[in-house]
Amino acid sequence: MSVSRRRIAVAGAAVLTAIVAAALVLSRRPAPAGAPPRAARLYWFIPDGLRAEPDVFRVFDWAREGKLPNLKRMMDQGTWGYSVPVFPSHTPTNFATLLTGTYPAVHGVSDGPMHTEGAPLEKPSLGGFSAPAKRVAPIWKLLENPSRRTVLLSIPGSTPPELDHGITIRGRWGGWGADTPAILFEPSDLLPLRSAAGRAFRLFFLGEKLTRFVEKRPAAGWGGELGFGPPLEATLSAHGLDLHALVVDSTDDGRAGYDQVAFALDRSRPLFRLAPGRWSDWIEVVLKWRDQPVASHMRVKVVKLWPDTGNFRIRVFFDNVNRLLAEPPETAAQLVERAGPMVDFADNWPAQLVYEDEDRETFREEAMDSLAWHKRATAAVFDLYKPDVFLQDTYTPNLMLESRWWMRHVEPGHPGRDPAQEAGAWKDVLEMYRGVDAILGEALAHAGPDTLVAFSSDHGVLGLRRQVRLNNLFARKGWLSSRVDAATGQPAIDWEKTRVVYLKMAYVYVNPDGLAGAWKRGSGPAYEALRDEVVHAIRELRDEDGTAPLVRAVRREDAPRFLDLPDDRVGDLVLEAAAGYQWWEEVTPDLALFSTPLVSGYKQAVDPQANRGMWTPFAIAGPGVRRGFALSEPVSHVDQLPTILTLMGERVPAHVQGRVLREALSARGETAAAGRGAAGR
Repeated sequence: MSVSRRRIAVAGAAVLTAIVAAALVLSRRPAPAGAPPRAARLYWFIPDGLRAEPDVFRVFDWAREGKLPNLKRMMDQGTWGYSVPVFPSHTPTNFATLLTGTYPAVHGVSDGPMHTEGAPLEKPSLGGFSAPAKRVAPIWKLLENPSRRTVLLSIPGSTPPELDHGITIRGRWGGWGADTPAILFEPSDLLPLRSAAGRAFRLFFLGEKLTRFVEKRPAAGWGGELGFGPPLEATLSAHGLDLHALVVDSTDDGRAGYDQVAFALDRSRPLFRLAPGRWSDWIEVVLKWRDQPVASHMRVKVVKLWPDTGNFRIRVFFDNVNRLLAEPPETAAQLVERAGPMVDFADNWPAQLVYEDEDRETFREEAMDSLAWHKRATAAVFDLYKPDVFLQDTYTPNLMLESRWWMRHVEPGHPGRDPAQEAGAWKDVLEMYRGVDAILGEALAHAGPDTLVAFSSDHGVLGLRRQVRLNNLFARKGWLSSRVDAATGQPAIDWEKTRVVYLKMAYVYVNPDGLAGAWKRGSGPAYEALRDEVVHAIRELRDEDGTAPLVRAVRREDAPRFLDLPDDRVGDLVLEAAAGYQWWEEVTPDLALFSTPLVSGYKQAVDPQANRGMWTPFAIAGPGVRRGFALSEPVSHVDQLPTILTLMGERVPAHVQGRVLREALSARGETAAAGRGAAGR
């Protein structure tokens, strides 16, 4: 484009922006006297994995009993009930569903790791947590205009940032910014105990290792007093930082017994010493990301220390926000100054804090710290930015309910249930729910009378009993070829010799000509015959008690009709699992088909309509909302967005598949909604 044409284009855009801004200012003038109420602002809190149903996780009963006072306030002032997720019932798919009001066949997010034709299957070619994965606009784009300020805090699918007139803070796993997850460090002496975990030490099996094994050696080069006995040292390296750990015996009692760890960035100047079970304070550090320095904060905990050997389990937690994870960048420092270093969630995916008894308390501490941080951050966002639209999430409920320590003891009938631990488990779970309720309360305290407040979640969590290692089945059948490194447990698939493979979360890929190189869909009689064989083999699977883990297998071409999934972003087969069973990718040397995992909760690839533990809460209050009203039936996730848009006086786009929940609208709001619905469809 020439300079003159560019100037004309810029000038034209400026004029258009001014016209649009003026129109929006006019549109936001107070409604005439007697007009139906509408909300000028929105706060939508969507904590991840917050189960709610009438049977076990009776959140609305808990609210009535005074355990969740802020949810009770929403129930009194608004409308409430249950909402049902969409298959395959996990985070990226259901956030996209909530935020677009469409099913996956329309919004396109069928999974977190997605595979598309023309790209190798060995790693995902498209990430469902990434903003560009969505094929239709989310709510923040529908509501965005120059006179509205939007803030997105920890929202999956919000990065790379899409907002032109707002603030995006962190997002989650969208392939953007300097994410610095917590790392667990252990000496390589403990690797044989952990090798069965295979790839599970890696973030989503493909990213960086969240548990790292380091060399433990006799200490040398430290200044000052080292303690008694022969001290040991190790270098803990993460995110461009080298943290030196010195394992010591601090007592001169004549008996060997390691009981403390000193930490230093420079061996001549130790920063602090920690006994097992203790956290350090936050300290300022400079990390590196793609050769860029990143100012951050770090804290350390000695989760466990073996006194006889000096073996250790050390947790290093890094501030979850920095200038490269916020847009505009300066908002990171502003938020940290007001709320402290960010603890976004109990940073533990894949599950890391599941191996030692001491992991339970470490996880619980991180979980409660994250909820306390989000409460402070809620107040900070309202005070600093005065948002017109504020969407917030924390991943902590999902991680806690999936972890080893709680779901097995609170879900009736779970085979790992210990009645002696039930009361303690419920105490911790309710403490977590109260932490979520406190965040909601902070928002209610800051929201004005013109604010629509919505509270929901992406999915519930079921008790996990058994994992089904489908790739072991395919290896037994001769359809998959792989090898497993005996030392590390890391599997490597031989794609040239592999014709069938299962890949998360619910998909089997089939090609009789092999799956190597750029993946292409199979076709023809040989393809159909092999696909039939695969379905038959999975259908015949039985656990040791006779349970069949497969509910149904849907062919790719039928996925839009039966599961509302996009047929170009799923495998050749889509598998629905029975409640309590989880499909698992790992190939193991013994080719065992079933295993009992350490974790005790999950949500993937089960039917949320048939399993009420997958349901989530939905509550909404504010202008135009019916007060004190309980929805008679569960609603669908796709219904939430059009209802919110209608209450804000916005047109509902034609592609939206959900319905406006007119029963949730007050009589005056219903009158307004009828007119807007006719204009918007």
